[in-house]
Amino acid sequence: MIELPEVGPLLQRMGKELCASLERNQRTDPAVVGIHTGGAWVAQRLRDEFLPDAPLGSLDIAFYRDDFSQIGLQPGVRPSELPFSVEGRHLVLVDDVLMTGRTIRAALNELFDYGRPASVTLVTLVDIESRELPIRADILGTSLALPAGQRIKLTGPEPLQLTLNPIPES
Repeated sequence: MIELPEVGPLLQRMGKELCASLERNQRTDPAVVGIHTGGAWVAQRLRDEFLPDAPLGSLDIAFYRDDFSQIGLQPGVRPSELPFSVEGRHLVLVDDVLMTGRTIRAALNELFDYGRPASVTLVTLVDIESRELPIRADILGTSLALPAGQRIKLTGPEPLQLTLNPIPES
């Protein structure tokens, strides 16, 4: 059985690393964008505690998925909310679990439909390391190797907690 880390300490370390990275790279006035749902929860926490002056937005990448034509529209699709201009802005893109890289690819496609950001810093709570696309997080909470047939999920928003679940059979 795999032991899952507590989310709170991961967020504290990630927030400190994010602030240091933004300062080191002179990325002033960033905006924080969370990918619905888990990424939005993580983005909210990081922004509230470490970047309180940064605007916060969220993306629902359902229409940008590369399997949209196969699986169709999923229930609960929400509009993306970016209450700021993306053009020329330093963005902090936040997701809960990075696995194949396809969600991040879809999120980047959607962001570029809004404009051309100056930079995108990718922040991810958990990396599963089963990449299909060459995408990696700039700021990472933890890396985990999962047992076959399992997936990790962030539940929340209160409390934020990682859970291990069986992959549903299709």
